[in-house]
Amino acid sequence: MKKKVIWIGGLVLVLVLVTVLVRYFSGNNSTSTASQKEEVTTLRVAHTQSYAPYDFINEQGESDGYEVQVLKAIDEKLEQYQFEFIGTSDEDLLVGLESGKYDIGVKGAWYTAERAEKFLIPETAIGASIIGFTVRTADAATYKTIDDFATAGAKLVPISPQNAQYNVIQAYNEEHPDSPIALTAAETFTVADAYAWVLEGRYDGYFDIKLSFEKAVLAEDGAYHQYAEELSWFPYRGIETYPLIHRNQQNEELVAAYETAIKELEEEGVLAKLSETYFGENVFDYVTD
Repeated sequence: MKKKVIWIGGLVLVLVLVTVLVRYFSGNNSTSTASQKEEVTTLRVAHTQSYAPYDFINEQGESDGYEVQVLKAIDEKLEQYQFEFIGTSDEDLLVGLESGKYDIGVKGAWYTAERAEKFLIPETAIGASIIGFTVRTADAATYKTIDDFATAGAKLVPISPQNAQYNVIQAYNEEHPDSPIALTAAETFTVADAYAWVLEGRYDGYFDIKLSFEKAVLAEDGAYHQYAEELSWFPYRGIETYPLIHRNQQNEELVAAYETAIKELEEEGVLAKLSETYFGENVFDYVTD
């Protein structure tokens, strides 16, 4: 009888030890799994400091702007990433992205083949900039659309071939071979030259971003506000803007995560709301394709 009691007691002790060990290792495994789930990759996000309302440093010294706010909304959706925002110059942003100093960069950037060779560019745009023509107010009734400008044989201020705007006019000409816009490669000139050349009749129009025209000409503190009554602007279309991402294999996963998050934000109306907040209108309404 005593041996039986001892045997049963030993069996109970073994069962207790097994239970403790199972719980211990299960707990460790759960902790390990939780730790893996909580593992977060910090990404350095560079943005231009004074390209309001796209990307800028606000009065509180914080990263702000339409593109910055979209990325902050994306950051909230991507639990595996944490975005660290860094304001910098346009040049440092591009050089830093190539070298891997930064993971993501936003600067109101349009898609170009050259950029696609250097960086990963998502398929879905983050925003858009509205491009159009600055013309003499006296000609505003004549030139209301790009087709009006083209069929009239109006002269366009030269554009640098390195500028994405050059590609936009090239694309228009390819689609309208019967009435193309004469496209001349630019020599060095300033924006002031472009406005002055239009006013003096040397050229009939300047391919200009709406935001630039509003800030430079329409704004009372604009550098060329003296031309406000003599110059007018009309829209052509919205050119989509994209985040530029450092090219490596790991960031290909980031691009896929971005695609999922940006589409959710679009469906939720967040992009339209942020656009209204920062631009006063939905810039995507101008995107035609």
